[in-house]
Amino acid sequence: MNWETLARELAQPTDSKIILLVMDGLGGLPVNGQTELEAARKPNLDETARRGVCGLTDPVLMGITPGSGPAHLSLFGYDPLHYQLGRGILEAMGSGVEVGREDVVARGNFATLHRGLVVDRRAGRILSEENVRLCQLLNQKLPEINGIKIRLFPGKEHRFVLKLSGPGLSDALTDADPQKEGKPAVPARALTPEAEFTAGLVNQFLEELKTVLAAEPKANYALLRGFSKFPSHLPSMPALYQLQPAAIANYPMYRGLTRLLGMEVLEVGPQTGDIFSVLEKNYGRYNFFYLHYKKTDSAGEDGRYEDKIKAIEEIDAFIPRLWQLKPEVLVITSDHSTPSVLKSHSWHPNPFVLVSDRAPADEVSRFTEKDCARGSLGRFPALQAMPLMLACALKLKKFGA
Repeated sequence: MNWETLARELAQPTDSKIILLVMDGLGGLPVNGQTELEAARKPNLDETARRGVCGLTDPVLMGITPGSGPAHLSLFGYDPLHYQLGRGILEAMGSGVEVGREDVVARGNFATLHRGLVVDRRAGRILSEENVRLCQLLNQKLPEINGIKIRLFPGKEHRFVLKLSGPGLSDALTDADPQKEGKPAVPARALTPEAEFTAGLVNQFLEELKTVLAAEPKANYALLRGFSKFPSHLPSMPALYQLQPAAIANYPMYRGLTRLLGMEVLEVGPQTGDIFSVLEKNYGRYNFFYLHYKKTDSAGEDGRYEDKIKAIEEIDAFIPRLWQLKPEVLVITSDHSTPSVLKSHSWHPNPFVLVSDRAPADEVSRFTEKDCARGSLGRFPALQAMPLMLACALKLKKFGA
């Protein structure tokens, strides 16, 4: 019997509330002897650590660097090794793109290509308005290739969704993205014979895109990853856990994932305070709230150590608003680590704190990587976070006689 089967058997509806705040990419590595968490002034996060029980989580397995999708699936209690979702479908669903059962979608980045090398994977984080213009241009110039309809949907800054519609498409493709700057652009490769047609189509699209965007100063190329179709095998959180869950997230990928899991995705403004205002406004309507904070991850990916510290300090000021709601369970953690010194996701474990009357506080007094490692929860798989939250909210019945 696995956790999913057990959850269906034990979950029970209650009025108790759970708040899960995910500070994306929170974990770091020392710069001049301190991680970003250690260097930040964060009295409220530290006070939360004093009130709760702490530990460290591994999103997948020790040593495995996760994408955002698998890392979040773990936190929500879904085995990421079993449920492998493409980034494309998550981005598409979060952007409100209608995806047919036979369509293939991918996450796209406008990028800067110079002499065959990808010198900027995000095209200088172009303005969203520029993104809209470029997508409109490409939709006009490249509406179809080999009988397959092509459509680009603009997202924030450099991000977009590519949708391919037509017969005979497969999502069994490698990413057309070298993942690192300073490397040559790479084509999509078919992972099965059935995917050869789609791989050829994608690569032809990228070649023609280069011609269309040749005069652009920054966004003269595109990177594609996470080719995927609509998943039909994913159980919903309401069905598994007897919850009424809501998601408060700005970025399309996280909105898409939570929508696939059956959460109601609430509209939220761009400011950090908007997250907490939407939570407070809707607190009586749901009993599980997922809050997503992106700035820590964005700063880490760009290598901006000081800005990641500022992002931690910024959200720290809002933490008392979570205390004031007095949820039965409050968890603050991350999906994965994004050390600014690495400028990327990493395999390092995530700091984790749970506050509940049913989880007596341990001796941890600071919310940092090292301090959480000394917490009473120890180091554990992120997959076990959901059972722990449900238990502390009295949402699980006894197992066995």
